[in-house]
Order: sequence, then structure tokens, then C-alpha cells
Amino acid sequence: MTKSDDGRDITLRIAQEPAADELLARSPLAALVGMLLDQQVPMEWAFAGPHALAQRMGKDDLDAHEIASYDPEAFTGLFTDKPALHRYPGSMAKRVQQLCQFLVAQYDGEAAAMWSDAATGAELRRRLNALPGFGTQKAQIFLALLGKQFGVRPPGWREAAGPYGEEGSHRSVADITGPESLAEVRAYKQEAKQAAKAAKAAAKGK
Repeated sequence: MTKSDDGRDITLRIAQEPAADELLARSPLAALVGMLLDQQVPMEWAFAGPHALAQRMGKDDLDAHEIASYDPEAFTGLFTDKPALHRYPGSMAKRVQQLCQFLVAQYDGEAAAMWSDAATGAELRRRLNALPGFGTQKAQIFLALLGKQFGVRPPGWREAAGPYGEEGSHRSVADITGPESLAEVRAYKQEAKQAAKAAKAAAKGK
């Protein structure tokens, strides 16, 4: 996936590490795993995770079949060995393995098969939403990432991605193209978190 669906070369700046970003750009599974890991840790840490995992497995890419059949205890060890690959390495190792088992069962282990023949953005969102560990928000953000940076744009993809599909927005990892946009997205997330806290406090005070 080093070239987008519309023939452009893909250059990512999400993990802020050249080797990790290069893997995300060429490996659909790595991009999916990065999205799965993107919770309760900094975005760049989450998306550097697939490269670190591949290195620990002695590979230059991730393979869904290999991960799906990996001994669960040993696979957890890949996540928990210091430095840990996530704030919650044990539970995330389990989720990554479940994700790969689902891909093997439903898509013969090919992550890109999820979107290569999706007729509409709504259909693609439904497929993403069915993935273990992917709720509606995560599915919409990844759909926006596919559309904005990978050129995967079935009809209605922006609408299916909700607010994350908006052009010129800085709401999620889909909008990160370098250090400046990373800072903008992080600022947006902080503002949203503060607003949610304020709304919760106001509701309690009623």
C-alpha cells in the first residue's frame, strides 16, 4: 500500500519515526493495528507499535496468519517486554490477536480486502465497525485516515466518516501530516476532553 488507490506515493508522518511510518504506509495490517492501539496512549506511540512488534517478531511486516496462530502467552510477552508496547500491554496483545483471528476468518488474513471492494463509505464503515476492538468512533477515524491519506474513497466516504471526514479538520490521526498538525490534533483533543468534563460537572450540578 505504498501507493494510494489513486496512484499517489504514500508518505505518512503519524508515528513521527521514519521506519515506523514507512511500515504504516506499505502495510494495511500495520495501519489497522496502529489504529487499534490508539487509545489511552499518545497517538505517535500507538502507531509506532506495529513496527516495534514486527521487530520483536523478527520480521519487516506483520502477518495476520502468524499472529492469529501465535501462542497467546508468548505473544503477550512480545507486548510486555520492556519497553512495553502499550500502557496496557496484556489486554492490547489479546485484542491484536483477536483482530488478526477475525481477519483470517473473514478476509483470509488480508486487511486490505476490507476496503478494496467496498461499494460505499457506509459499507466500509460497517465492515470496520465489525472488527474486534473497533467501535463507531474508531471505525470512523480509520475510514477518514483511509480516505485522506491512502486514497481509499468509496462514494460517501466523508459522510460515513462523520466529523473526522471533514476537509481541513484537525480532529484525529487522519489529519496528522507532520509535527505541526500533530500538535493541532492534540490541542483539539485536549479541548474536547475539557469540554466533556465541564459538561459532566454542569450536569451533576443540576
